[in-house]
Amino acid sequence: MRRPGPSGDDPRGYHRRRRSVRRRLPVGSVPGLCAGRLCPCRCRDRRRGGLPRRRSAGRGLSCRPGQRRPGPERNSRMTTLRNIAIIAHVDHGKTTLVDALLRQSGAFRDNQRVEERAMDSNDLEKERGITILAKCTSVDWQGVRINIVDTPGHADFGGEVERILSMVDGVLLLVDAAEGPLPQTKFVLGKALALGLRPIVVINKVDRPDARAYEVHDEIFDLFANLGANEDQLDFPTLYASGRSGWAVTELEEIEGGTEGKTLQPLFQLIHDHVPAPERVLDAPFTMLATTLEYDPYLGRVLTGRIMTGRARVNMPIKALSHDGKLLEQGRASKLLSFRGLARVPVEEVEAGDIIALAGITKATVADTLCAIEVETPLAALPIDPPTLAMTFSVNDSPLAGLEGDKLTSRVIAARLARESEGNVAIRIRETEDKDAFEVAGRGELQLGVLIEVMRREGFELSISRPRVLFQTDENGQRLEPIEEVVVDVDEEFSGVVVEKMALRKAEMTEMKPSGGGKTRLVFLAPSRGLIGYHGEFLTDTRGTGIMNRLFHSYGPYRGTIEGRREGVLIANGTGDAVAYALFNLQDRGPMFIEPGTKVYEGMIVGEHNRGNDLDVNVLKGKQLTNIRAAGKDEAIRLVPPVRMSLEQALAYIQDDELVEVTPKSIRLRKRWLDPNERKRRSRSAAA
Repeated sequence: MRRPGPSGDDPRGYHRRRRSVRRRLPVGSVPGLCAGRLCPCRCRDRRRGGLPRRRSAGRGLSCRPGQRRPGPERNSRMTTLRNIAIIAHVDHGKTTLVDALLRQSGAFRDNQRVEERAMDSNDLEKERGITILAKCTSVDWQGVRINIVDTPGHADFGGEVERILSMVDGVLLLVDAAEGPLPQTKFVLGKALALGLRPIVVINKVDRPDARAYEVHDEIFDLFANLGANEDQLDFPTLYASGRSGWAVTELEEIEGGTEGKTLQPLFQLIHDHVPAPERVLDAPFTMLATTLEYDPYLGRVLTGRIMTGRARVNMPIKALSHDGKLLEQGRASKLLSFRGLARVPVEEVEAGDIIALAGITKATVADTLCAIEVETPLAALPIDPPTLAMTFSVNDSPLAGLEGDKLTSRVIAARLARESEGNVAIRIRETEDKDAFEVAGRGELQLGVLIEVMRREGFELSISRPRVLFQTDENGQRLEPIEEVVVDVDEEFSGVVVEKMALRKAEMTEMKPSGGGKTRLVFLAPSRGLIGYHGEFLTDTRGTGIMNRLFHSYGPYRGTIEGRREGVLIANGTGDAVAYALFNLQDRGPMFIEPGTKVYEGMIVGEHNRGNDLDVNVLKGKQLTNIRAAGKDEAIRLVPPVRMSLEQALAYIQDDELVEVTPKSIRLRKRWLDPNERKRRSRSAAA
């Protein structure tokens, strides 16, 4: 029989009234009244009216009048949670291993279609096959939730790794079984050891035909020792794995009979046993250090980080403090998101030790402290290594400006760069004397190249200068420049030409040894400015078989003048569409960068001169037609395919008096001064 509603015609009014009463009553004030879905007791089978059914003793717990809700002890360790980051050199298999962990933990349905490298959600990450942004995910294994942070492997994005290490209690160091430890391995491991973390070493890709797992293990131990690891860190556990195949073993002898039936269970177990559980400091106010920043079209600014102390609830009042303790803003935590697989799930309450995403704050950024209202002291943020390379982003002032993009003015460029610097702490933005240009400093060409590519796809048009290094001065007034450690793996037949070319760029060779498979490993200390534009030449010299890895080493004394590009360029002397006849006659001058029909303008670089000087050429000249018949046949026009440059290749190719014009559809090379007379005046004044 249905209960009547309060007005006689609402059959559910009675239940709504019961619920409203239940919300107003404090926990434990009514016998048998549960605290709701936040209550950890087992009285889950509530009736529609909100009151729980009575349970007999022995069938489960229920709340009694005045009884404190059952829960873990305060300031204990959260034994059902682990926070871990995966760190490695680029292309050593971090993201592929995370895919296997997600699959074997049951994060995906059996019939669910999941793309390869599911964590690389960014379009640029999928195209380039590298991880650019650090991302968090979570897996459940035997009742333990493991928060996993996938970090970038390229040294240019090292700022992401440095921030992430402050969120976790352990790291998983991946090393390729054939390549062994490389520069980025040394970089990320040094950061982890300095924080006192005890890494788990996973030697990945042991199923490669050229794998040398035991030798790599010895190299890793030597690397630990060279980086000053303590005895506990030197006693690191090791697993041998294949992330693509989804298995891991403690000894290689276990796979001599095949890998059938092998899984990643040993890795899950080792994470559970070796990584300490996060501390739960609950008797202190809520504090959290923002580590990553992103924008959501519905939630606005979303900050991800680890809760250091206390609890946070939805809509609780919070504030943001800068690193120096200055109050940035006050607001409410409008949304709390916890990581479950690849998804972020809204939750009502979170506790210390967990990694969460928080929305509701509009001004706070990376390295700021989000905390309860009563907190006055910010959390200490790890220092980030300074940038070593800079480029100038300026307004596109070419004759073709505005034809392909819709974001052209210095105001929108400045706003976009300011927003980028908020979330990327490794980038520095400075306005130059020319109000239409901005100096953007970062870790390397790849990092700044990715930023330019992202802005280009957003509709920006830019003019980019040649990369230049940032010098420093020591206490004695001596000029210092950034020095990089360069590790080169080449076939033995190409080692001579590589050593010769690196010597011309003021590099100093520190090590030379065989690396297996007929290859030689060369280690150099070279100035960063000498390496700008060398990678393409290196691939040509080694027939595409060489591998070069770079890492910032230190600042060292200035090493003198380094010779730049030897060839000149071909410069268009008019505006219009390039003609095949003109390009055919110019092919003897050098390789061309454009094809027939390409729009050109005066001062645009259309090809490379095979001599050392620049040459103004006419690419608009057509064949003169007459009404006289020739007895012979016209010569057929056959053009050599033009040289197509990527954005990074274009940035490395240009000289100081040249720019790269970047639009959503085109990448063009041009002279800084388009007028030939102006170029001559500038060159004379520079020579004087």
